[in-house]
Amino acid sequence: MIALSGTAGDVERAADLLGVFAFAVSGALLAVRKNYDLVGIAVLACATAFGGGVVRDLVIGQSPPLAFTDPWYLGLPLLAAVIIFFWHPPRRLVARPLDVADALGLGVFSVTGAVAAYQHGLATVPSALLGVVTAVGGGLIRDVLAGVQPSVLRPDQEIYAMPALFGASVAAALLHFGAFTAWTGALASASAFVFRLLALHFHWHAPRARRR
Repeated sequence: MIALSGTAGDVERAADLLGVFAFAVSGALLAVRKNYDLVGIAVLACATAFGGGVVRDLVIGQSPPLAFTDPWYLGLPLLAAVIIFFWHPPRRLVARPLDVADALGLGVFSVTGAVAAYQHGLATVPSALLGVVTAVGGGLIRDVLAGVQPSVLRPDQEIYAMPALFGASVAAALLHFGAFTAWTGALASASAFVFRLLALHFHWHAPRARRR
C-alpha cells in the first residue's frame, strides 16, 4: 500500500467527506423531486453518498468498506437528508442545485477514488478507471432506486462519465509521476467539476453511432 504525506492524506479524507455530503445532497434533492418521505430521502441520500465508494472498496479489497467503519460516512448523508427534508425546496429550485451538487461529488470522487485505488497497489490506468467507478457509481445507484434512467446512459443528457474520467486520469497521472499533493489533487477535482458544469451549460453530448 502506498501512503500519502500527512497533509495530502488529511486533505484527501476531507475531500472524500465533501464528496459524500455533496452526493448525499443530490440524492436527497432527487428524492424531493420524486415526492419521497423522510425515509426515502435518507435512503436515496445514503445510497448516492457512498454507493460508488462501497464498490471501490470491494474492488480494492478493503473489508468492511469504509462507509461501514467511519461514522462520518453515515452521519453526513443523514445530516444532508434532514437538511433537505426541513428546507424542502420548491420543485422549480431543485434542478440546478441537484446538478451542481452532483457535479461537485463527481469531481471530488473521481480523484479520491483514483487515490484510494493507487494507494492499494493498483497501476495507473486501473486506478483512473476505479476513480470513474467511484464517481459515477453513486449517481447510477441513485437513479436506479428513483426509477430514473441513469444519467451516464442517457443519450439526451450532457456528458457525465467523461468529466469523471478526466479528473481521475489527471489524479492517476500525478500519482504516477510523484506530483500529487493537496493542491494538485484539488485542482484535478476542480477541473472535473468545472468540466461537468461546462457540459451542462453548453449542452455537450458524447458522440453517437451513425444511423443508416
